[in-house]
Amino acid sequence: MRTRLITGILSAVLLSVFLGSSLALAAEPIKIGGLFSVTGPASFLGEPERNTAQMVVDEINAAGGIKGRKLQLIAYDTQGDSTKAKQLVNKLIKNDKVVAIVGPSTTGDSMAIIGDVERAGIPLVSCAAGSKITDPVKKWVFKTAQNDGLAVEKIFDYLKKMKISHVAILTVSDGFGSSGREQLKAKAAKYGIKLVVDDTYGPKDTDMTPQLTKIRSSQAQAIICWGTNPGPAVIARNVKQLGIKLPLFMSHGVSSKKFIELAGDAAEGIILPSGRVIVSDVLPQQDKQKKSLISFVKDYQKHYKAEGDHFGGHAWDAIMLLKGAIERGGVTPAGIRDALEKTVNFAGIGGVFTFSRTDHAGLTKDAFVLVQVKNRDWALVK
Repeated sequence: MRTRLITGILSAVLLSVFLGSSLALAAEPIKIGGLFSVTGPASFLGEPERNTAQMVVDEINAAGGIKGRKLQLIAYDTQGDSTKAKQLVNKLIKNDKVVAIVGPSTTGDSMAIIGDVERAGIPLVSCAAGSKITDPVKKWVFKTAQNDGLAVEKIFDYLKKMKISHVAILTVSDGFGSSGREQLKAKAAKYGIKLVVDDTYGPKDTDMTPQLTKIRSSQAQAIICWGTNPGPAVIARNVKQLGIKLPLFMSHGVSSKKFIELAGDAAEGIILPSGRVIVSDVLPQQDKQKKSLISFVKDYQKHYKAEGDHFGGHAWDAIMLLKGAIERGGVTPAGIRDALEKTVNFAGIGGVFTFSRTDHAGLTKDAFVLVQVKNRDWALVK
């Protein structure tokens, strides 16, 4: 009798320990890493991305998490420095033991850490635009920012429609600008476009009048500037100061109100390709993205007293894509990677994503609309 009693007590204790351990294990958060340029020259990208990532994680957790487990975002500031990005990605992988990483904000930082995540077998969802991040396909690397090649095609479609065939390009000499320049040169002939001037400027340059003076004396019928703030705003002001009347196009790298603030009156009339978020209020009701876009814009305004923009949208997409992948594939890096690659028709902020074994960018040219600055705001180009 006594033996049965002791056995029963031991069984109860073991069961209690087992259940307690199981509950503790179930309560452990799912760790997601974040690398964003929160400070430094690319802060206009990284700050809204970091803010959005945390906002979405908080909302997922408030709704019960993923299969009963909360998400934990462990985010670091790369300051737009590739060396720092490499240090921090290894901290996320080796010390923080994250199962996936969102970011970085820039093409240069993203390219710098690809080798690290590939060797570690950790899925990365970059928020940067350079086509070479996912082309050619890398097993563990995905992205949410629309490819610069698609942005080039959107501009060239419009130029062809407007019967503009002689174009000057002015690109920044960093990872984003170099990738854009490659795409502009590679796709021009297909659209019957001749690049009559191909010039560059430095990320820290504060006056581009020499390059623009050369463009003014060329046969150019339009100018395409490829870069991220503040350079494009300087170019817009220089164009106005020089009295150049040629149509000026920018890349999606300046698709936020920050560009209009920096360029001031010189921004008026400038056209660029953008995700739909900055014109979400005027989209037709049947647009597949409209519901997500309106929700994101309202949420960001509520949390940060500012408009949700194109760049914060990259982080929204990344976190939500990871959420779906974890729900379908589990919490191991390999399971998340495999589920990401099988994502189909996910209507996010940047577009409608469909990944595959041969496509880790997931978007088409339809992810972009052309927008124009009118009265210090964005308007759809129809």
